Amino acid sequence: MKPPRAASRRHLPTSPFKPPADAPPVERFAVDDQVVHDQFGLGVVIGVEEDVAVLVDFRPRRERITAPYHKMTKL
Repeated sequence: MKPPRAASRRHLPTSPFKPPADAPPVERFAVDDQVVHDQFGLGVVIGVEEDVAVLVDFRPRRERITAPYHKMTKL
Protein backbone atom coordinates (compact mmCIF):
# COMPACT_ATOMS: atom_id res chain seq x y z
CA MET A 1 0.00 0.00 0.00
CA LYS A 2 1.42 3.36 -1.02
CA PRO A 3 1.14 6.35 1.33
CA PRO A 4 -0.89 9.25 -0.12
CA ARG A 5 1.11 12.11 -1.58
CA ALA A 6 0.74 15.52 0.06
CA ALA A 7 0.52 17.30 -3.31
CA SER A 8 -2.64 15.40 -4.25
CA ARG A 9 -4.46 16.16 -1.00
CA ARG A 10 -6.94 18.99 -0.92
CA HIS A 11 -6.96 21.53 1.89
CA LEU A 12 -10.14 21.69 3.95
CA PRO A 13 -11.27 25.18 5.04
CA THR A 14 -11.90 23.89 8.58
CA SER A 15 -8.37 22.50 8.93
CA PRO A 16 -6.21 23.97 11.72
CA PHE A 17 -3.16 23.69 9.47
CA LYS A 18 -2.07 26.23 6.89
CA PRO A 19 -2.62 25.37 3.22
CA PRO A 20 0.50 24.29 1.33
CA ALA A 21 2.47 27.14 -0.19
CA ASP A 22 2.37 27.63 -3.95
CA ALA A 23 5.58 27.00 -5.85
CA PRO A 24 7.45 30.21 -6.63
CA PRO A 25 7.46 31.24 -10.31
CA VAL A 26 10.48 30.31 -12.40
CA GLU A 27 12.87 33.24 -12.69
CA ARG A 28 13.23 34.60 -16.23
CA PHE A 29 16.61 35.40 -17.77
CA ALA A 30 17.48 37.27 -20.96
CA VAL A 31 20.58 37.27 -23.14
CA ASP A 32 23.36 39.50 -21.69
CA ASP A 33 21.99 39.27 -18.09
CA GLN A 34 24.77 39.07 -15.52
CA VAL A 35 24.26 36.22 -13.06
CA VAL A 36 25.99 34.62 -10.12
CA HIS A 37 25.92 30.86 -9.48
CA ASP A 38 26.80 29.21 -6.15
CA GLN A 39 29.15 26.72 -7.79
CA PHE A 40 30.43 28.46 -10.95
CA GLY A 41 30.58 32.13 -9.83
CA LEU A 42 29.95 35.17 -12.05
CA GLY A 43 28.71 34.73 -15.60
CA VAL A 44 26.79 36.19 -18.51
CA VAL A 45 23.72 34.59 -20.10
CA ILE A 46 24.45 33.83 -23.77
CA GLY A 47 21.39 31.72 -24.62
CA VAL A 48 17.85 31.12 -23.35
CA GLU A 49 15.56 28.11 -23.82
CA GLU A 50 12.06 29.21 -22.71
CA ASP A 51 11.38 27.97 -19.15
CA VAL A 52 13.75 25.02 -19.70
CA ALA A 53 17.38 26.14 -19.42
CA VAL A 54 19.87 28.94 -19.93
CA LEU A 55 23.37 28.81 -21.40
CA VAL A 56 25.81 30.82 -19.29
CA ASP A 57 29.42 31.84 -20.04
CA PHE A 58 31.34 31.60 -16.75
CA ARG A 59 34.79 32.11 -18.32
CA PRO A 60 36.59 29.84 -19.16
CA ARG A 61 33.68 27.39 -19.33
CA ARG A 62 30.11 27.48 -20.58
CA GLU A 63 27.37 25.70 -18.67
CA ARG A 64 23.75 24.84 -19.45
CA ILE A 65 21.74 25.47 -16.28
CA THR A 66 18.29 23.86 -16.18
CA ALA A 67 15.21 25.26 -14.47
CA PRO A 68 14.46 25.76 -11.61
CA TYR A 69 17.45 27.98 -11.00
CA HIS A 70 17.88 27.50 -7.23
CA LYS A 71 21.60 28.22 -7.19
CA MET A 72 21.61 31.10 -9.67
CA THR A 73 20.47 34.70 -9.24
CA LYS A 74 20.39 37.73 -11.52
CA LEU A 75 22.60 40.70 -10.64
